[in-house]
Amino acid sequence: MFENPHLWPILAGLGVGFALVAAVWALIWRSWAKLKRRWTWTIVAGLLGAFYLVNVDAWLIEPESLVVRRVEIVSPLWHGPALTIAALGDTHVGGPHVDAARMGRVVARINALRPDLVVLLGDYVHGHPPQSARTPEENQEILGGVATFAALDARYGAVAVLGNHDGWYNREAITSALEDAGVAALWNRNVVIHRAGGAIVLAGLADAWTGQPDYAAALDGAPAGADVIVLAHNPDLFADMPSGPALMLAAHTHCGQVALPFIGRLELPIQHKEYACGRIDQHGQTLFVTAGLGTSIIPVRFGSPPEIALVTIRGEKN
Repeated sequence: MFENPHLWPILAGLGVGFALVAAVWALIWRSWAKLKRRWTWTIVAGLLGAFYLVNVDAWLIEPESLVVRRVEIVSPLWHGPALTIAALGDTHVGGPHVDAARMGRVVARINALRPDLVVLLGDYVHGHPPQSARTPEENQEILGGVATFAALDARYGAVAVLGNHDGWYNREAITSALEDAGVAALWNRNVVIHRAGGAIVLAGLADAWTGQPDYAAALDGAPAGADVIVLAHNPDLFADMPSGPALMLAAHTHCGQVALPFIGRLELPIQHKEYACGRIDQHGQTLFVTAGLGTSIIPVRFGSPPEIALVTIRGEKN
């Protein structure tokens, strides 16, 4: 059932937690008639049980799930026919919940959605060590995960930007792996899609943490009058987006990875906290931040399930 060996320590922890909850309930059951404060103990046991179930979900169930978040954006800055984009970010291959085999299944799920275009939004690598400090098996898993993108099937192909984890690992190696898979890797440059109804410019920015994002370079040579989409790993770059592009797609935040009721998202590695997750409209332009697929730091997700974002953008008259 569990292909990934990293999951076994998690399962062991869940077993210990279950044993603890069961022991408390057994104590209550045996001592029910003797306990003067049995309701207090019952509440304690109930809270322990709830805590255990939340951890089962956060450590084991939710990170292994996958949802499709469908978003429709109507923009006055979009002039051509509608475009449907499948956006995937933060795969973090090699982590506890994402290996090359799972990536193959995710790619198949994307293809089943029949998008016009696939965009990959960085952090294909799990962890911080550089490629040279990892075992051959780890490197094979990571690069094998990127290689699964070769099976992506969309009318206008697939394009990608790189994230901070990719830079820490080996940006050149990840760029080569993406290009070997037939994916255009953008680093302060653009590609143009020519289609009936007008061209589309896909401008990819360098990573904000490990590179020098440059809008002028990313948009250089873009044909006048084209519809423009900016791709970035880090959504903080939306604050400086020039006029013209209708949409930015970004990742990086994992939508907090853990979002607790009444408390909110626990960790957001961005300056502009308002760019945490989902759709943000500002100055007539739109940012969409996807929750991504994998995990970072701790292998949990709660209230922020892994997702494929299926974004359709159209003009006001389309």
